[in-house]
Amino acid sequence: MISDSSGQRPTIMKPELISAIRDIVGEEWLLSDRDPILDYLIDETTPAVLPTPADDVIVVKPSSTQEISNLLKFANENGIPVFPRGGGTGLVAGSVPTSNGIILSLERMNRVIEVDQDNLMMTAEAGVTLLSLKKAAAEAGLSFPLHPGDESAQLGGMVACGAGGASAVKHGVISDYVKGMEVVLPIGEVLTLKGKLLKDVAGYDLMHLLIGSQGTLGIITKVTLRLHPELKETITLVIPYNDRYQTLQTVPEILQEGIVPLAIEFVERNLMEKSARKLGKSWSVKAGKYYLIIVLAGRDRNILLAEAEGIHKIAQKHNAIDTLIVQNKRKQDDILNIRGKIYFALKPITMDITDIAVAPSKIAEFLSELDKLAAKYGMYMPVFGHAGDGNLHTHILTAEAGGLERANLEKVKKEIYDAAIQLGGTITAEHGIGKIRRKEFKRYTDKKLLGIMKAVKDAFDPNNILNPGTVLPDEL
Repeated sequence: MISDSSGQRPTIMKPELISAIRDIVGEEWLLSDRDPILDYLIDETTPAVLPTPADDVIVVKPSSTQEISNLLKFANENGIPVFPRGGGTGLVAGSVPTSNGIILSLERMNRVIEVDQDNLMMTAEAGVTLLSLKKAAAEAGLSFPLHPGDESAQLGGMVACGAGGASAVKHGVISDYVKGMEVVLPIGEVLTLKGKLLKDVAGYDLMHLLIGSQGTLGIITKVTLRLHPELKETITLVIPYNDRYQTLQTVPEILQEGIVPLAIEFVERNLMEKSARKLGKSWSVKAGKYYLIIVLAGRDRNILLAEAEGIHKIAQKHNAIDTLIVQNKRKQDDILNIRGKIYFALKPITMDITDIAVAPSKIAEFLSELDKLAAKYGMYMPVFGHAGDGNLHTHILTAEAGGLERANLEKVKKEIYDAAIQLGGTITAEHGIGKIRRKEFKRYTDKKLLGIMKAVKDAFDPNNILNPGTVLPDEL
């Protein structure tokens, strides 16, 4: 092991280390000057809570599993931290390098290796984007139905972060789709876990330990995904209300009726208007203060229209103003794009965003607690999210935007999390712990569970080189 004079592992990327790494990936695929790597030092986390990135890091862009194996073996032998990076679309600083070391970008490993139409499977490298995945599936007459968010997100990152998204109501989350993977361990060994089987219970399910591990246990290099037959028909409903609680009380009844939409989104009108303006568009639905945006998908339009009628009747029982049924594909895409960009419209005035989840039947009760909290601190706190699975996003805005003084940020977040936990919920449903939620994770997680997780981390990564400072608290 290369060490400094004190015998400790290196804290600076020394020239001899950089030279050895350059030999592994090639001159062109190692970046060490500061300006070219600035974009690799951040992700989509709001600046107010983004940790300060390390001063002395390099970016490497390997092109193969073998190169990654060689890199990790070298890094492990020399005690160099390695920070895996996908598309940089995370919201909890999971890929931000907080100590000196190597940023390992998967962007060059971007091949769709196979689309197996007979078995409804796809195998792709970790750097393939969500957009490319969906395109490759569609070209084969199949569908990858998940949509965790930004289409520049990469497959390896989505798997490592346990991505969810709006379509979880009907199709679950990414762990429901991963059937196999190739992963490089911190010591450089390459494992192939499972494959194209719908059932496989041979031994411990190590693959699912990797899903959601946020790059702390291994580097995911290839993934085999289950696909669906293409759902050729979609209908989008926009249902306006004047009362937030009646809006949300509609949701459990829709699900109890046996109607399973692709997505059920809760939004506030002013947020849709703000997002539309950010995109240079306009939001045309002027009735109501709150909306349910419901997407129905299937192979028979008549069945979808019958489901839309059933939803309309349920919504009317809860004093919905109207039900707008949108069948034009372009207009549907516009609605969903405006909804999908709310975060980016609010980001400049947001200090932090939470992604708690409670049972869908508890959403109205949770929002009641948020209303009390907003009144207590005299602030406006916008809320939107995936009402069909109980996953809500709460923006804590800056004081200048009618939100909160920075000094009260941690106190308010604790009260939000307390309310979610008391209702049987979780502090994070899809963003993950990353580097900015570790304190809360420790607070709300049983110490014995944390100890088991630490033992798993030690077993995979005894030298703690992979994404240190992520998920687990420093002290248990």
